[in-house]
Amino acid sequence: MDHGGHGMTMDLPPFTLARGLEFTGEPFFLVGCLLALALYGWGVVRLRRRGDAWPVGRTVAFVTGVLTVALVMCTALNEYGMVLFSVHMVQHMVISMLSPILLLLGAPVTLALRALPSANRSQGARKGPRELLVALLHSRYMRVITHPVFTIPLFIASLYALYFTPLFDFLMGSKAGHIAMMVHFLAVGLVFFWPIMGVDPGPHRPGYVMRMLELFAGMPFHAFFGIALMMATEPMIGTYAHPPASLGADALSDQQAAGGIAWAFSEIPSVIVLVALVFQWYVSEQRQARRRDRRADRDGDKELAAYNAYLASLQGR
Repeated sequence: MDHGGHGMTMDLPPFTLARGLEFTGEPFFLVGCLLALALYGWGVVRLRRRGDAWPVGRTVAFVTGVLTVALVMCTALNEYGMVLFSVHMVQHMVISMLSPILLLLGAPVTLALRALPSANRSQGARKGPRELLVALLHSRYMRVITHPVFTIPLFIASLYALYFTPLFDFLMGSKAGHIAMMVHFLAVGLVFFWPIMGVDPGPHRPGYVMRMLELFAGMPFHAFFGIALMMATEPMIGTYAHPPASLGADALSDQQAAGGIAWAFSEIPSVIVLVALVFQWYVSEQRQARRRDRRADRDGDKELAAYNAYLASLQGR
């Protein structure tokens, strides 16, 4: 039997972690993950060959981010996620809240800006790959989609407008719809966390306090969403209202588990992002302190001398 014409079997055995992690190799995401790793690796190798360094930590973060996408989309978790709300919620939370953070910590835009070739001026070329990327980063389109007035409502609507309307059941009715929904989750996560992480250059670069406010403006809605699922007295999503008998699962209990996952997962990215922001803030302050010290060494600390003269003039008055 097929699930909603998706082509996935409904006669799955009861879910276990070992069964869920079996590799299935969903073609769309498998190709996407391999392509992302290949392009990132090309950029790192290109920098190394010309003698430029690239932090190992960024590479590890990006590769881990890609692997988390593959973990939830290229294994049997993807099949169980079609019939179990709790497994689907694990997919959703990972691909929209954990994977984007790890990918952004890998600074792929910065790597691209450093690795892509510039226009060949000697041949009269006005724009090369690097110039095109810079133009995109400074475009009105990017300013709109990275602004919190756009990203925060989009982040919230991806939950409530999707799960609590017939749109979710419609998308789950086909393989293309399911893939499109997962791509949407990943894209929304990247757009939401990009200005908050502040690792890559972008049109919207708020200060550290504002980044924290943007983070906390979106996270509570995930918790409220999870609580709504846990407190419901009947299944709320038609796709998961009647789990296959072979799973031995109860629809309401499965929905409550999904709500618990959504509620608990809202805390994980908050902690990761906060740690990253505090570290970035500390590094920025240290960098500015070193810059002030170098300026003082060059000019004989004229700023301090002027301040002392100002204090002396006040005392003279």
